[in-house]
Amino acid sequence: MTFDPLHYHYKSKRTVSYSCNGMVATCHPLATQAGLDMLKRGGNAIDAAVATATALTVLEPTSNGIGGDAFALVDYDGSIYGLNASGPAPMAISADAIDSIPRFGWPAVTVPGAPAAWIALIDRFGSLPLKVVFEPAIRYAREGHPIAPLVGYYWKKAFETFTHTCSDPYHQHWFDTFAPHGNPPKAGQIWKSEAHARTLQEIAETNGDSFYRGNLAQQILSFAQKTGGLLSQEDLCQFYPEWVQPLSVQYRGFTVYELPPNGQGLIALIALGILSNLCISHRQPEQILHHQIESIKIAFREGLRHITDPKFMHMEPKQLIQEDQLRCFMAEIMNHAVSRVEGDPMDGGTVYLTTADRHGNMVSYIQSNYMGFGSGLVVPNTGIALHNRGCNFSLDRSHPNFLVSGKRPYHTIIPGFMKAVDGTKVSFGVMGGFMQPQGHIQIIGNLLDHCLNPQDALNAPRWMWTRKNRVLVEKEFPAALRSSLSKMGHEIEITESNGVFGRGQIIWRDRNAVYCGGTEPRADGSIAVW
Repeated sequence: MTFDPLHYHYKSKRTVSYSCNGMVATCHPLATQAGLDMLKRGGNAIDAAVATATALTVLEPTSNGIGGDAFALVDYDGSIYGLNASGPAPMAISADAIDSIPRFGWPAVTVPGAPAAWIALIDRFGSLPLKVVFEPAIRYAREGHPIAPLVGYYWKKAFETFTHTCSDPYHQHWFDTFAPHGNPPKAGQIWKSEAHARTLQEIAETNGDSFYRGNLAQQILSFAQKTGGLLSQEDLCQFYPEWVQPLSVQYRGFTVYELPPNGQGLIALIALGILSNLCISHRQPEQILHHQIESIKIAFREGLRHITDPKFMHMEPKQLIQEDQLRCFMAEIMNHAVSRVEGDPMDGGTVYLTTADRHGNMVSYIQSNYMGFGSGLVVPNTGIALHNRGCNFSLDRSHPNFLVSGKRPYHTIIPGFMKAVDGTKVSFGVMGGFMQPQGHIQIIGNLLDHCLNPQDALNAPRWMWTRKNRVLVEKEFPAALRSSLSKMGHEIEITESNGVFGRGQIIWRDRNAVYCGGTEPRADGSIAVW
């Protein structure tokens, strides 16, 4: 098919990009340039990805930080590798001691994994010295940079929230770091942080050892001990990221890869597996959308029921994407909307980036503090904003995702990748909490079912299922499709908040080794080519 069922584009904002030597796509222009600098200095896609990721902790602290988690899919020399750098709950935590897991404060803090991800990627695949890869991030932190428009918007929202919510003395370190003059920086205003620069430089100089076993670790632990935190020396010392085997399903001639749990990539694979059994060649656009929505409902039902740290799962993740199981799921889909499971679309706080080099290596990378700045806890004089990923644990003892010390929680952030037998490769992702698997199937559908180029696949208006039969759509979503979906029983609600629909990036490498890329039009998106 060559039609676009959505009849809408943000073409005035973004157009597709092409190159041969390399490409970097992120939601921040300066971060994109950091990655491109590595490629021009002889680095590969992995060097570019880590340079971009570290720079984003400075350039977009509203979504990620040094104290967050990270995941990656790496296509290197023709093989796919998965990296899970999400940290576990502290060994000293006990579900018996808490009634709930608050958004702010120590109970939600798990061991940060992002610094370990940077080291693991460079150690295994990098071609440039770590201190070179960290140079852009350190420079942006030390010399300052102008705040991007969307970053400024979310910074202001976070400041207002923290002002009204975070009154404990230990939250003052957040204000000291991110509102040093009593107000958040505005778009275009220069912001700098010497503390960030020193911390990133120390991580680079010690190959990450300082963060988990050295000076920085001691500063984190000292702060925890003084303010009621449960992180211990054992928690930090014993943490290492894990190289994992990606899971996959077949879809329209491509193998689609996602990381296994504790991430929610399995949800995207379940939905795609269901859809792959449905013939869409003669279906109308509203039927395709109906099947996507119903498939994601079933996938979330299964994901929310089973996904957690794989050591605690009651079944093998692969069982949920076996052909016989997928056909059973497919048989559940009716011609009308069915309420299947309550969703829980909490706000996210994530950055996604993708990079590619002249040799065909590609990286799909995602990094997050969760819910914006995370826990509201910043280790004094370091710039380390600690995430709050523990909010995703369950306090229901019968649930596999029940909070247990040393356990990793259900994780929302997921990088995506796909390959075809002719050598075509696609690195993609859509950040944004529980929107992410929904964004993945919409992007893949736009690319493979509707034959859109990467930029138009991102330009097309999106939907997001939230709970029961409620589906949010962007205001640009065609009225005829809204009407048709409503007649099928979907409760369609228009929202003007593009923030809930995620922010994506795509790099497509065709069989002739030409890169074609798209960047998010709903953000400060940027793509750099070489």
